[in-house]
Amino acid sequence: MPLVKVNEVLQHATENHYGVAACNVFNYETVKWVAEAANREKIPVIIQLFPGFERYIAIKHVADFAKEFAYKSEVPIAVHLDHSHGFDIAVGGIKAGYPSVMVDGSALPYEENVAVTSAVVKVANVFDVDVEAELGHVGSGANLDDIVNSDHYTNVDQAKEFVERTGCGSLAVAVGNAHGPYVQTPKLDFDRIAALRKAVPVPLVLHGCSDIPHDQLQESVRLGMSKFNIATEYFRACYKSIAESVEKTAERSSFTALLDAASEGAIDFVRSKMQLLNPNKFSL
Repeated sequence: MPLVKVNEVLQHATENHYGVAACNVFNYETVKWVAEAANREKIPVIIQLFPGFERYIAIKHVADFAKEFAYKSEVPIAVHLDHSHGFDIAVGGIKAGYPSVMVDGSALPYEENVAVTSAVVKVANVFDVDVEAELGHVGSGANLDDIVNSDHYTNVDQAKEFVERTGCGSLAVAVGNAHGPYVQTPKLDFDRIAALRKAVPVPLVLHGCSDIPHDQLQESVRLGMSKFNIATEYFRACYKSIAESVEKTAERSSFTALLDAASEGAIDFVRSKMQLLNPNKFSL
C-alpha cells in the first residue's frame, strides 16, 4: 500500500463517520509498533512526531523510517509532523520530507494566527503537503482552567472564517480537551463539536485524547470528529509494557530482547484505540 496523504485519510473518515488514531512517536520502535497495530487491525492510522523530540532524534530520521513502514504496509498509513510552533518549524518539517505538517499559531492573536497559517499553507501547496492548523486554546491538562473555561474553546463562526482565509486542510479545535495528563476527567462540549462540524468544511482534529473517557471519544466520532491525537497514553503503555518485560528478559540482559518482549503490550494498546474509534473497520 503506498503512503497516503493525511487529508485523504481524514476526508474518508469524515465522510464515513469513523475516527483515525494519530499516534505520537519518538523512535524506531514506537513507529514500528503503531504500523504493526494498523496492519493487524486492517484500518488506517497516522504516525506523527512532535518536533520537541528532536533533542532525542532528528525529525528527518523519523520521517524517513515512518514513510518506509507506510510504503511496506498493507493498509493506509499517513505520516505527519505534529505541533510546529511557528513558520520555521513547519517549513523545516516540509524540508525534512513530512507529507503533512501542523502549524500551531493558537497562542497568537487571531490575525497573527491567520497570517502564519496562511504563510505555511502557501509554502506547503508548492510541495503538495497537507497542513493542519489550530484555533482555540488547547492548553495543559494539568491546568483546570484550560479544561473547563469555555472562553478558551474554539469560536464556531471564527473557525469557519479561519479555514476560508487560511486554506488549511484540517483544523484542531478546543472543546474541553487539553494536552498531557488531566487534573480531572474532561467533559467535552458536544454541542460545540456538532456546531463546528456543521460550520467547518475541513476535517476536525481532537488533541489531548489520552485518558478522555471512551464514551466521550465515541460520541465525538459520531458528531464528526475525525483525527484523534494520542501521545501521553501511548507512551505510558510503552513504558508499562517495557517495565513488565524487564524481569522476563533479565537472564539474557539483552536490550533487544527487552524491546521484543515489550512490543505486544504497546501494539495491543494501539489496537484498542483503533477499535474504539473505528469499530466497523472502515478503510480507504
